[in-house]
Amino acid sequence: MPSIKVYLQAARLHTLPLSLSGIITGSFLAASRGYFDLRILIPALLTTTGFQVLSNFANDYGDGIKGTDDMRIGPERVLQSGKMSPSRLKKVIILAAVASLASAVWLLYEAFGTSHLLYFVIFMLLGLASVYAAITYTVGKNAYGYYGWGDLSVFLFFGLLSVAGSFFLYTKQWDWTVLAPGVSIGLLSTGVLHLNNMRDREPDIRSGKRTMAVFLGEERSKKYFYYLTGFSLLFALFYSNYHYHSPFQYLFVLAYIPLVKQLVRVWQNRRPEHLNKELKILVISTFVFSILFGAGQVL
Repeated sequence: MPSIKVYLQAARLHTLPLSLSGIITGSFLAASRGYFDLRILIPALLTTTGFQVLSNFANDYGDGIKGTDDMRIGPERVLQSGKMSPSRLKKVIILAAVASLASAVWLLYEAFGTSHLLYFVIFMLLGLASVYAAITYTVGKNAYGYYGWGDLSVFLFFGLLSVAGSFFLYTKQWDWTVLAPGVSIGLLSTGVLHLNNMRDREPDIRSGKRTMAVFLGEERSKKYFYYLTGFSLLFALFYSNYHYHSPFQYLFVLAYIPLVKQLVRVWQNRRPEHLNKELKILVISTFVFSILFGAGQVL
């Protein structure tokens, strides 16, 4: 039996701030319009945590089974290292999927009850799509992460769906401008995935995993990373300008101070393993951005 430490290693808890960022942003946006309910916030955070952990388990399994992790530069994976068997990890994935969907049902019941059945069904389908996307990113013969579609998936699920979806759970209203901060969170989250793929670009080339970093090459990958960071700032500024009511709305700019320095380091970097530190910085900066941006909308 694997130890608790092995399960926690496979869960990659250090990635959780990234998955929580979209929910935090959407919740703050709803609160700024006069809508907030702790009974929605708690299951929303649990559900997105479940989806993130499920994705991490499935990624460990998919890359491990395919042998992709045998040449990776990043942290050790439990399947690659032999700390957990494929059959055990598969059972853990199934359990995580069931737990995530159960949490999603709880969330949707709190948000919609029995009076908004159509909304309940639509969001339940989105939940099922999230589970499917989390698993098929690296699992299966046609895993979309091996064909360069991982960036789009992260952008949609971590950004647009997480922010706009959580906003709707509180308000039961659609506001197209909420997509702007959703784009910001989505682009920063995509940046995390892209940094990860930049680090593993050479091993991925040898194993046949064709990520955006592989398609673009070293120099263009760095430019792409610049665009992700820069446009995330522009969309956040757009929303704050469009809904301006206080200078506190620009607090989020503080979260970009370490990112400006990071852009310089990434451009100058020639050692893929050094990007491990940059991943942590971007994850924490995205989380800080979500808090500062959201708090600025409420103040």
